Amino acid sequence: MSGESIPIPVELVDQLAAVMRRFPGHTVVTDGMQGPSSTWAIERAVRSARRKGVGLPEDFRFHDLRHFYASLLIASGLDVKTVQHRLRHGSATTTLNTYGHLWPDRDEATRTVVGAVLRSSLKLVSD
Repeated sequence: MSGESIPIPVELVDQLAAVMRRFPGHTVVTDGMQGPSSTWAIERAVRSARRKGVGLPEDFRFHDLRHFYASLLIASGLDVKTVQHRLRHGSATTTLNTYGHLWPDRDEATRTVVGAVLRSSLKLVSD
């Protein structure tokens, strides 16, 4: 668990503020005694919710939320360094090795850019 700040949208700030007013303290996800909850306790709660049939896939794990977050950032067009920092990976290599397949194929964009430069250069040469 980390004590570092993370950027969140104002809508989530509002939701968390409401929870914090109802359950005062410094920790959002607690162990029931106002202490921070362990990742294992959270995973047990996810498994319990899955068994109760709340609509989670049978193989859903808490860690899948991290993958969803990464996928959302990548699909939104964020660059590898930003995704690396949001996921707190030690290097962009880790991010690319894990999520590289999610970035869109840039072949067509490359062809378009190079073609535009060549067309511009050819016009200058022919003038």
